[in-house]
Amino acid sequence: MNNAVNNGVWSGSWVAERLGVQLEGDDTLTSLLGLALRRNPKRAHLLVSNVLGKHVPQSPTVVHGVGHGLGRRVRDLLGDEDAAAAVVLGYAETATGLGHCVADGLGLAPYLHSTRRPVPGVARAGGFEESHSHATSHLLLPEDPTLLVGDGPLVLVDDEFSTGNTVLNTIRALHERYPRRRYVVVALVDMRSPADAGRLDDLAREIGARVDLVTAATGTVRLPDGVLEKGQELVARHETAPPAPGGAGAPRPTRVDLHWPAGLPDGGRHGFTPAHRARLENALPAMAARLAQALPAGARRVLVLGFEELMYAPLRLARELEQTTGIEVRYSTTTRSPVLAVDDPGYAIRTRLLFPAHDDPADGPGERYAYNVAGAGFDAVVTVVDSVADTPALHAPDGLLAQLAAQTPHVLLAVVPSYVPGPVALPERPPMLPEPLRGPAFSSYAPEEVGWLLQDLSDVTLEAPTEEREEAIQSGGAHYAESLPVEYQPSEQYQAIFHSALEESAARLAQAVGAVTEIVLAERSPRPVLVSLARAGTPVGVLMRRWAQFRHGLELPHYAVSIVRGRGIDANALRWLARHHDPRDVVFVDGWTGKGAITRELATAIREFEATDGITGFDPEIAVLADPGSCVRTYGTRDDYLIPSACLNSTVSGLISRTVLRADLVGPHDFHGAKHYRELAASDVSVAFLDAVSARFPEVTDAVDATAKELLSADRTPTWEGWAAVERISEEYGIHDVNLVKPGVGETTRVLLRRVPWKILARAGAGADLAHVRLLAEQRGVPVEEVPDLPYTCVGLIHPKYTRGATGADGRAVNL
Repeated sequence: MNNAVNNGVWSGSWVAERLGVQLEGDDTLTSLLGLALRRNPKRAHLLVSNVLGKHVPQSPTVVHGVGHGLGRRVRDLLGDEDAAAAVVLGYAETATGLGHCVADGLGLAPYLHSTRRPVPGVARAGGFEESHSHATSHLLLPEDPTLLVGDGPLVLVDDEFSTGNTVLNTIRALHERYPRRRYVVVALVDMRSPADAGRLDDLAREIGARVDLVTAATGTVRLPDGVLEKGQELVARHETAPPAPGGAGAPRPTRVDLHWPAGLPDGGRHGFTPAHRARLENALPAMAARLAQALPAGARRVLVLGFEELMYAPLRLARELEQTTGIEVRYSTTTRSPVLAVDDPGYAIRTRLLFPAHDDPADGPGERYAYNVAGAGFDAVVTVVDSVADTPALHAPDGLLAQLAAQTPHVLLAVVPSYVPGPVALPERPPMLPEPLRGPAFSSYAPEEVGWLLQDLSDVTLEAPTEEREEAIQSGGAHYAESLPVEYQPSEQYQAIFHSALEESAARLAQAVGAVTEIVLAERSPRPVLVSLARAGTPVGVLMRRWAQFRHGLELPHYAVSIVRGRGIDANALRWLARHHDPRDVVFVDGWTGKGAITRELATAIREFEATDGITGFDPEIAVLADPGSCVRTYGTRDDYLIPSACLNSTVSGLISRTVLRADLVGPHDFHGAKHYRELAASDVSVAFLDAVSARFPEVTDAVDATAKELLSADRTPTWEGWAAVERISEEYGIHDVNLVKPGVGETTRVLLRRVPWKILARAGAGADLAHVRLLAEQRGVPVEEVPDLPYTCVGLIHPKYTRGATGADGRAVNL
């Protein structure tokens, strides 16, 4: 009963033999579709999908997988930038779940489905007609009135593309009100006749927009003359057969409290955003576990039955139940569509349960149906409805629950709260965040290389002398992110060291860039969204983006965001990312690890963000070029060596300052700030650094493959050796504050450029990697102490308890 082909018999053969209807097309067509007859004055036959989860109970993993796969194809067609600007629209009632699954596959776009249920207080944003359906009027009721506004692509999802009338009506109606450049039509099957096939192209020319089509299978239905009349006659003849028996009394279903997340929409009737999707993903395991606990002991075959337009929530619950238990789970939904039932293996609708509507429909009372449930041998049926449909009619002696109780020994009822949109202007909703800043207006990087989720504070004086800043920071009078150090201007000798180091290390850097990018693509996401931690991570993020383009032809999105020790990551930047991308695709990028403070900071910040915003899916694991502190799993190398971008400040980082977080400049709904030092353009080597490294990509390809293969098979569990070493050094040198111990070449360089250094510890025998460190230390009068068996190449010690009158001490005991 659950397949379009049963024991070698196609479930469309009964109709085909009696009416002469023929399905022609892809080899997969008969496995996807069966045929049935229905009471409809416009079309007698019905294409019954085996993978939609509407009329034929099917594995929920199969149902979700088909829609998700179509969504991935749409994302590949559009590219990430257009996918993030798109809106997905599904058709009620049959394709509400399919459209939502397509949106899941697309990953970046909000979802809305049309509805036949008016909702008091929600204004219509449009509507259209479905000419062949038994119920024609589709309403669009988005909570966000701007959801359909914009020039991004509109992705229209239906179960079948038969004549094209519904899609043509939709595009015409919406284009008149919300014109855009591009539409994508998605359907399980394209069954248009040759005469209808050209109408979509005609419409595209008519409105001056591009219209693409994505389908799982293609074919044509051949209908002989007089098929409508013959079909109606067959329906009349066979409808005299009694429907499946119902219950004799009011049943007592087992209610299951799902603990549905407060404020989470039950579906796409009013819009469903990527942030909503992340919340649902986070809540599904616990909700499915509650269902599993409520099932009878020994249940082996279970149906999760959705309700009309409420297809997606029960589908996801069913899929989670299937994947986390050993139970054979099937999924389908009730429907308004009247279809003839014939108990024959060559017919798609074998049995029918009939019951009265139980949600006070706007078009009045009427019959509703559940197909292929009776006689299917389910040990239990989990009925999932929204709270609007949990009415006395549902529990009545002739209601749905009574009909199910006659077919299975156990009926469970799970009620999802019907989502009621709040006022149009929600007081807690922050203002619309601006689009990312891009070069050349902000930074010297090309605009496609990185988008900065920052605000431009270039006109604000933020610099203070290094010694003044250090005293204020250590005395607790100011946070380091409230001001900026005066930008270090390198001498000719120092610039020569930078260029020499770049020439010597470019190939080594290219290999590390390639290796970490390959690990990200293999383990984190096939199409990651790179989010570098400004500013040290930004050159690395650009290089990773270039490697993905060079080796795989991928155009990865890349953004830079601010993270501040002790203050966390920019929450508004996370909100922007969640609105435009799937948080699960986001990969945070930094240059290197020291003791792992930022790694811990990010993990804490993400946990707090999830708790306050309810947005989940962001992975706090950082991808770095070098991990000498053994703090992360995703890295290109764990060697502590000179990364030339650590040698300089803004002039190797797109002329952008370190980020700023100060209450009088950054409001609760603002991005963190930074400055663009346009006046330093003559000294800028940012693009030269990137070009020097990426020019070596071709020669390191084989080495990258070998390194990535080795790393992917290795145990990369962080040991946090760096943190332990820092704690030892902090105690040994009497500092007693790990924040004043900066391990590794990169962090030591930062100490010399930005802070008040006290002394530098260098591993005995370290060579060229420390040439620039020794030069900076000499210029600032800072002693360099050779230390045997140092776990890092070098460690920078910030002057403890600094005041401008401090004299330091003998190197072991500090005057506190």
